[in-house]
Amino acid sequence: MSMLNSATVSTDFSPVGRFAPSPSGEFHIGNLRTALLAWAYAKQQNGTFYIRSEDLDARCKPEYEAQQLRDLEALGITWDGEIVRQSARLALYAEYFTQLKEAKHLYACYCTRKELAALGDNIAQVASAPHHRPGFYPGICKNLTPQEQALKLERLENRGAAYRLATQVTEFTVEDQNFGSYTGEVDDFIICRGDGVYSYNFVAALDDALMGVNQIVRGADLLSSAPRQAYFTQLLGYKVPSYAHVPLVVNKDGQRLSKRDGAVTLTQLAAKGITVKDVLRIIAESVGVAECESATDFLQRVDLTAIALTPWIFSDN
Repeated sequence: MSMLNSATVSTDFSPVGRFAPSPSGEFHIGNLRTALLAWAYAKQQNGTFYIRSEDLDARCKPEYEAQQLRDLEALGITWDGEIVRQSARLALYAEYFTQLKEAKHLYACYCTRKELAALGDNIAQVASAPHHRPGFYPGICKNLTPQEQALKLERLENRGAAYRLATQVTEFTVEDQNFGSYTGEVDDFIICRGDGVYSYNFVAALDDALMGVNQIVRGADLLSSAPRQAYFTQLLGYKVPSYAHVPLVVNKDGQRLSKRDGAVTLTQLAAKGITVKDVLRIIAESVGVAECESATDFLQRVDLTAIALTPWIFSDN
């Protein structure tokens, strides 16, 4: 395992891309737009494109996954190989978790949510805090004595300790195809929660590395996660993938689009007489492709280097 403080981007192309939704409900048009773009980034270069179902959350259901896959197929998005499901990879995650523990890359954290929330703006008063920003974990449990650990464990009652990555940097830089050089904070982020559930940053980065993904296209809201995941990828000994974060879809008030914003899913839009072909055309127009008739048409005509980086405002009216 290596320990560096900046990213060496993978140069292994042809591209291997992925779309990795959580099956906790139906896709809205923003999800579909991101999926279409992720597919296009890979397939324009004759690359491989996988679907990974990030189904570890308790809200995830097989029926939601089935609907999501139907929506992708209806839009004309194709993928390679079988669907990869995180719920089927728990033994693999446990293996890498154990290796990280044995290599002393993890430490137990006994902080409760209430304690972390109470830090708030007072995080600067913590002597070990590398940054003075709320939300940046200041390493409270990093160097506890065995006696201190035992006392804190007693206070957790019905759950165990969480495990955090003992990082050696406070920030990390990635290169993004759309947003350029981006430096973000890297704290001792959670690898496994106290209830035994593995964290998003752990399983997403590990899956990408093990699946050979070298091109990550996803929503711009996840750009801030890229430095943590890139740092962890290099720690595991893998090359950092290329990144292309794409602008979010927002409602007329400029807020991130959600299912509360009227007709936003294919099912809801169909009830208003808006067909899948209409949806494809609307998405295509949002990235500068006029008179788009099919996903193949979109693939052939979209200029992925000219996508506007401002959020796209969508309304069903």
